[in-house]
Parts: sequence; structure tokens; C-alpha cells
Amino acid sequence: MSFLQELHKPDILDCISHLSSDEVFTPPRVVNEMLDTLPPELFKSPDTKFLDPCSKSGVFLREIAKRLIEGLADKIPDLEKRLDHIFKNQLFGLAITELTALLSRRSVYCSKDASGKYSVVNFNNPEGNIEYNRTYHIWFKDKCIMCGASKSEYDRGEELETHAYSFIHTDEQRKSALFKRLKEMKFDVIIGNPPYQLSDGGAQASARPLYHLFIQQAKKLNPRYITMIIPARWYSGGKGLDSFRDEMLNDNRIRIIHDFIDASECFPGVEIKGGVCYFLWNRDCRGKCTVISHRNKKIASILERDLLENNCNIFIRDNNAISILHKVMAFNENSFSNIVHPAMTFGFRTFFKEFDSNTPFNNSVKVYANRCVGYIEKSKIKRGIEYINKWKVYIPEAVGTGNSQTDILKPILGEPNSISTETYIMNGPYASELIAKNAISYIKTKFFHFLLGLKKITQHTSQAFYQLIPLQNFNEEWTDEKLYKKYGLTQEEIDFIESMIRPME
Repeated sequence: MSFLQELHKPDILDCISHLSSDEVFTPPRVVNEMLDTLPPELFKSPDTKFLDPCSKSGVFLREIAKRLIEGLADKIPDLEKRLDHIFKNQLFGLAITELTALLSRRSVYCSKDASGKYSVVNFNNPEGNIEYNRTYHIWFKDKCIMCGASKSEYDRGEELETHAYSFIHTDEQRKSALFKRLKEMKFDVIIGNPPYQLSDGGAQASARPLYHLFIQQAKKLNPRYITMIIPARWYSGGKGLDSFRDEMLNDNRIRIIHDFIDASECFPGVEIKGGVCYFLWNRDCRGKCTVISHRNKKIASILERDLLENNCNIFIRDNNAISILHKVMAFNENSFSNIVHPAMTFGFRTFFKEFDSNTPFNNSVKVYANRCVGYIEKSKIKRGIEYINKWKVYIPEAVGTGNSQTDILKPILGEPNSISTETYIMNGPYASELIAKNAISYIKTKFFHFLLGLKKITQHTSQAFYQLIPLQNFNEEWTDEKLYKKYGLTQEEIDFIESMIRPME
């Protein structure tokens, strides 16, 4: 049995890789797949420096160490000297909590005390090169100006973690000693799996994304390579992510993206709506990005392409969709999003149930609400009054899990003298019942669902999610067959759409 096999068997990091949903531990298999995107010569050089700025289990540094131990065997034949050089000069980490600092040191050095007798190499301090410094949020108007965390949630006593991660609470403007030190170290590779979100103090467990801050900070340190695994929600932007999405999609230094629509393929037992991805950013090499789509535990497609399609402000995650999208956009038609209204069109929240009656009464208006229908006095409606007596169509605002294969819209015909709560998004208005029903025939097609799914990667929708769907003439009924013929789709493209969307009910 080799030294490394003796050192790490059994592998406890496989066992704890699915213990959290926001601070997800990365399985060793995924770490090695990420390391495979890096040039092999990095692991053969005694000068390469690696930083994990969000170390939780230490698995990234541990797996890098394995490769360096093997890769430097010729340059530093003596194993003890090789280990001493690697752990002291090439591997560095910032732990996200005091507990994960101990876990990371145990994984990497085989001892939570890097200066102790059981450590693989002997440092002159207990932390070694994996440090944890308790950091504090910088509050302004009840929010942290560095990460957006809520003061009411995270202004804590010394006995609790602050979740003010040191890597993103340091910058050049404030002349931070940590930022200056990290920049002077001139890392070749910054790698990791950053914390995903923190509560922002909003209603109903509202949370603010964090992972993009780690990527932006990593770029400021100007390493040669960055590779991180993060939620795929940034593809469409959204809460706090619009500018980050634009930044990423216009950065031609992103050379590889591995996309997983099902996050459990990377993190068994963990649900991350919209899936996950990991990428390789190469400072010194620009060009098209190789996008590898993973579906059903296998590679579905590989395509070298631009991250940003013409006339599109989001990332189209499925390679096979590109040719279809090009054919649709060539018609240069108006977007269906032009007739989609905000979720609060009539001013009533999802949880509204203050009906005046369960049956119609004089001067009442029908309300389509969450899993129920009721009636209220017309005078109580203050918004969207101009649509009350029109024909319209209501589409659920939240559908399923964010998986375009299973999330099937069930539109509701909105008759005159009806409104909806924000449970539904209204589209229209339409001139007649027949035209509204023809619109519903279009909404029910796989073609419609497929184009919606290019932007919809979470269960929630908004007007912007319908941007890529062309508006049709609703004086006629629509079927998939008519749409496929209109846009000149090949049988292969038709088969792809049919495979992506489950049968309509």
C-alpha cells in the first residue's frame, strides 16, 4: 500500500459531501474533474501556487497535494523534502469557519495542529497555510456593504459565526493587509466551492447570492487560472446577479464550462434549483468557450461557442438549442414578453385570501388565487383596473423545480370581470374569447415550453423569462407541427425538442 493510500483510506470527505445546502462540501470525484481542466504541467512545477479561498473540508488542497506529490517526484526525489516543499510553498487556504479550518487541516496535514507531531509536515504555527481569521461585517443601513448580509441576522456575539468570509471582506480600497498579502503572493490557481448565499433579511427566507463575490475577488488577485463550482442561476441573472451575468458572458477568458442541469450529479443528496456548473478562467488565453452539457449522468453535448448569443442577454445552457434559437430569431418577430405583465398586475400578493364571498354577488370580481377562487368588491381593486373586463390568460408565476423537462405550464382562461393574485402572471389582453383560447393553444405547445426553458432555470418566472418566445398571430390556433414547419426545423431539431419536454396533458 502506497503512502497516499495509507494516508487517506477510507475517504471521509466522500461521506460528508452532502451535509449542507448553502455551504456544500465537494466530493473528491468532482474536485478531480475540476483539476482535470487545468494544464497538467502545473502539477509538475515546484513554483505553482494554489489558493482555496473558501476551504470547508480541505478536499481541493488535498487532491492538489496528491497530484503535486506525484508530479514533483523527479524534481524532488526525497519524499519528506517534497512534502515539506509542497505543503509550505504551494498550497494555501482560507477557511470559512473555525470548524472548517480544523477539518481542512486534518484533511490536508493529517492533523488539526499543523505544528504538532502528527502533522505530515511540521509548521511553526498550528494553522500552517490554512488560516481562519474571524472577520466582521461592515454595516451601513442594516446591510453589510461587502456582502449584503442582513444586520438583524448576522450581527452576532462572539460565540456564533459571523459568516463574514474573510476573502470577500477585504479589498484594495480599504488598504487591507490580507488583500495586499494575497495579491503579493501571485497565485497561479484559485480554486474552490464558495458559499452560495446568505439571508438578506427579506421576507420568506429571502437570500442574497454570495458566490459571484468570490469569483470577482479572485479576478482582482490576477491569478493565471480560476476554477470554481457554483449554482447555474447566474445564467439568467436575477437577484444581485445581473451585472455579474453580463460580466461573465462578455469575458472571453472563460474557456471551459461544465454544465449540470441536475445538481445531484455533482452533489449527491443536495438539491440546488437550476443546477450547477464549474468553469475554467484563463487569464492569458482568450477565445470561444467549450461548453460541456451533462445530462442524466453522461455528457450530452460538447460545443465550442460564444457565451453570449446575438440579441440575447442570457446564457443558453444547452448546446443543441443554439441552431433552433438561430432559426427562430431569424424571423425577427416581436417577443411574447411584450404581452406578459408583472406578477402584481392587480396588486394582490400570493397569500391573499381575504375574499368577500366564495360566490358571485353584485359588483363583485372573480379572483384567481393560490389554489382557490373567490370574489371581492370591485372597488377594492386599485391596480390593473383597465384589464378587469378584458379577455386574458393567467400563467402560474412559479412552476415545478426549474427543470424545463418537467415544468409544464397550465394556463387559465381569464374571462372578463376577473383578476388574479401574483400567484399568476397575466398575458394579454385579447380582443375575444377565441383569440385568448388560440393564445392558450400556443402556450401549451412544446415549442413554447422549450424556448421558455432556455431562460427559466428556477421555478419562478417573470416577464423577462418569455423574451426568447416569438409572438404569433392569435387569429389562428397553434400546434407544434405548425410551429416546426413555420421555423423550418429539421427532424433532428424536432426530436430534440420532443425529448426535452414531457408530453402535454
